[in-house]
Amino acid sequence: MKIIQHITIITVLILGLTSCGRDNKETGKAYMPDMSYSRAYEFYSTNPNYANGITAQAPVAGTIARGMALPNHLAENDTNAFKAYKYSGELSMAQIEEGGRLYNIHCGVCHGNNLDGNGPLYNGGSGKYPAAPANFKDAKYINMPVGTMYHAIMYGKNLMGSYASQLDEKQRWMVLAYIKKVQAENGGAGLSTYFTVANGAVVTDTAKANEKPNSSTSVITAESQTKIAQPLQKAVENH
Repeated sequence: MKIIQHITIITVLILGLTSCGRDNKETGKAYMPDMSYSRAYEFYSTNPNYANGITAQAPVAGTIARGMALPNHLAENDTNAFKAYKYSGELSMAQIEEGGRLYNIHCGVCHGNNLDGNGPLYNGGSGKYPAAPANFKDAKYINMPVGTMYHAIMYGKNLMGSYASQLDEKQRWMVLAYIKKVQAENGGAGLSTYFTVANGAVVTDTAKANEKPNSSTSVITAESQTKIAQPLQKAVENH
């Protein structure tokens, strides 16, 4: 029995000594190295591990990537269906304010910081764009279905290109909520017509929009509007 114990101890010592290299940078022996050092493939390269030979595989049918919204199953030509399309979740006033910041970055250069269609690229007709962009305070747009406006962001409209790559789905709704909030403050339908706002901070009509804010109502202040307009101003200066 002692002989077996001695042999076992000596074997363990030998294995321990052989597995520890003198060079601290060496990892020693690796069991199944293919599992530890897998081969990397470029995104668009061929790949022998898949039946179709492509590295970039499509998502598994019926699954949604983490952080992505449920598909709406609406196509570009489903314009009538988009008229009834609305955001199914709720937005906070902080998210709507962020929508204002995103609006000034991506939309204000054409549609104007005041949503009046007089952005720097039009500039009263003296800018680079000869045709005036949409004036969101005009009667044609002030009560436009929010789904129709979402369609324009998603697929573009007339001279306006698609902004689907610049704004993800949640950001598009945040921008539209900001537009609808400003429209509500200028005679349009109340924000609650289109969106559910968290904590009841909803601008329902022009009269309520003009009320002084209290502790239970959150609004976008003039200081906040100045803050979210700064990216647009810098973009114009650097243009």
